[in-house]
Amino acid sequence: MIVVKVGGSAGIDYDAVCADLAQRWKAGEKLILVHGGSGETNRVAEALGHPRFVTSPSGYTSRFTDRQTLEIFEMVYCGKMNKGIVERLQRLGVNAVGLSGLDGRIFEGRHKDSVRIVEDGKTKILRGDHTGTVEKVNTGLIDLLLAGGYLPVLTPPASSYEGVAINVDGDRAAAALAVALKADALLLLSNVPGLLRAFPDESSLIREIPAADVESYLEFAQDRMKKKVLGAAEAVQGGVKRVIFGDARAGEPISAALGGAGTVVS
Repeated sequence: MIVVKVGGSAGIDYDAVCADLAQRWKAGEKLILVHGGSGETNRVAEALGHPRFVTSPSGYTSRFTDRQTLEIFEMVYCGKMNKGIVERLQRLGVNAVGLSGLDGRIFEGRHKDSVRIVEDGKTKILRGDHTGTVEKVNTGLIDLLLAGGYLPVLTPPASSYEGVAINVDGDRAAAALAVALKADALLLLSNVPGLLRAFPDESSLIREIPAADVESYLEFAQDRMKKKVLGAAEAVQGGVKRVIFGDARAGEPISAALGGAGTVVS
C-alpha cells in the first residue's frame, strides 16, 4: 500500500502525477491519492474578495477558515480539484472515486472554533474558525472501494465528531491515513525537489533523514513544508516504513520518489 499526497501549489503537473499513478495502478500496485488545492483556493478567494491568512504564535501561517471561507474551500477542493483529478484518471482507464474526508467520516477530528494569532505584534483570539486536526481515520469505506477495484482520491475537509466540516492539513491527514492503512510508503509531492537546507536553492536538497530524528529538521522547513515534516514525523512514529518528499513538477513523480529521488525519511 502506497499513500500519495500531492499538493496544490503553483507548478505541479497533475497530468504527470496521474499518468504515473495510472501506470502503477494498472501494474497491480495498491495506491491511494490525497490532494490539496491551496493555490486555486487562494485565487478563487481573492476573486471573491474573501482571503484571510493568519500567523500562529509558533510562526505557522495558515488560512483562517470562517464559514464563508470553508464554502469556498469545499467548492475548490471537493469540486474543481477533486473532480479534475478523477477525470484525468478516468481518461487514463483508472476507475477512480473522489471523496472528501467528510464523506463517510473518513477523516475525523476535533473542531477548533477559535485560534490564537499574532497580529501587529500582539497575540489575539479569533472565533468562528472551522479548522481541526485529523485524530481518527475510518477506513471502512476505503476498504470497500479498494476491494471493489476503485482507486480512492481523497481531499480535505474532514468531519468533526459533531459532524461539522473542518479544514485540516492535507499532509498530516495523509500521514494519519498512511498509519491507519499500515502503508509501506507515504509520498508527499510538491513543487520543490524535497526538503532544502537553504531554501530556495534546489542544489541544497537534503537526501536522507533518519526516522528517529525527523523533527530536528524542522529548522530547514519553510512555510507549508513545516507541515510536511510534521506529517512525516507522525507517519514514521506510527509505523510507516518510509516517507519521501518528492517533486511533482514533471516526469514520473511517483516512480522517481519511490526510486529514491527527493528526501527520504526512513
